[in-house]
Amino acid sequence: MVTRRAFIRNGAVALVTLGFAPRFLARTVGASGNSARRKVLIAIFQRGAVDGLNVVVPHGEAAYYAARPGIAVPRPHAAGGADPAVDLDGFFGFHPRLSPLESIYRRGQLAVVHACGSPDPTRSHFDAQDFMESGTPGTKSTGDGWLNRVLQSAPDRTDSAFRGVAVSPQLPRALLGRAPALALGPIAQFGIRGGSPSLAAAFEQEYAGISDPRLQATSRETFDAVRTLKAVNLQNYQPAAGADYPRSPFGNALREIAQLVKADVGLQVAFADVGGWDTHVNQGASAGQLANRLDDFAKGLAALATDLDDRLGDVVVLTMSEFGRTVRQNGNAGTDHGHGNAMLVIGGNINGGRVLGRWPGLRPDQLYEGRDLAVTTDFRDVFGEIAERHLGIADTATIFPGYQVSRARFTGLLG
Repeated sequence: MVTRRAFIRNGAVALVTLGFAPRFLARTVGASGNSARRKVLIAIFQRGAVDGLNVVVPHGEAAYYAARPGIAVPRPHAAGGADPAVDLDGFFGFHPRLSPLESIYRRGQLAVVHACGSPDPTRSHFDAQDFMESGTPGTKSTGDGWLNRVLQSAPDRTDSAFRGVAVSPQLPRALLGRAPALALGPIAQFGIRGGSPSLAAAFEQEYAGISDPRLQATSRETFDAVRTLKAVNLQNYQPAAGADYPRSPFGNALREIAQLVKADVGLQVAFADVGGWDTHVNQGASAGQLANRLDDFAKGLAALATDLDDRLGDVVVLTMSEFGRTVRQNGNAGTDHGHGNAMLVIGGNINGGRVLGRWPGLRPDQLYEGRDLAVTTDFRDVFGEIAERHLGIADTATIFPGYQVSRARFTGLLG
């Protein structure tokens, strides 16, 4: 018989990798999954403040080129221009490294919301990320995240342990709160590390005999969650339709989210983040530091859309970043912390193939505080439109306390 002392001695082998302490597990792990298909939101945070003006390029705006003589992406079809922008509508274009997303845009499954962001003027990464994840700009005292409040308000709540999942080492601010949510490492490691079936069974039996009822319940729920993933055999997952995820942390995270969507384990909200967007120095134009980050980003999103295939009609993928960057390049061939930005929205049922939001212009007299792209769409109106029209949440007041989400301010992402 395997004794408790043996488990303690072999603790490095016998660990349930849920992210990853008993108190966390007791708060976040529910019962096993549910087989019903439901609407899913996949939120992707680009940490570091991505330069939305070089991601979705206003190539029809002369002031853009005047402000960025060394880092502007060339106009589409520019004479002698290397790697020009991919034209979208005669005024806006994708950075050339986003070309894997062009076909999704042309199919009407990708939309852009430009000049979008927070009404709060902060240029602090920490504060701006906190405000966007809490959904309460300017208020630091909010205890939970807006995605957790989505889970609390969703009309089709289930008892699945996988309703809210972050593919990350720890739970992000956006998913903190009363609703069950889970920080999930690599799916292949979700279970008893290094353990044979007999060791796992003995480990479960050992925990079942613990006298503390709270720890006993936690261990039972934990093993239920482990069995849920083992039952759907995700370790042997093959992406659909030739989808080719980049071999990067971001690509791996999206691949695992696709697995959970298609496994019908009760997923409603998934979260992933990707860093490296704080381009103060040597940002580059069509090539360089930003381009390299966008290459991985675009290939990952394109693979996810391809892999989800017919499931894309149940899914909305939303990208976000804490704020944009200055219109003018700085003395180090980079950009500094700004204000308005661009969000990408992908889904089978969105009104895609368009750049949405009111464009404020880039002339000096049109800039926010004389330096930044102005915000004309509050990020909460984008979040609120998705919460209401995709996830079916009728009352968004509890999701965005202190803010009145108005359909009149919706951008038309969803009909």
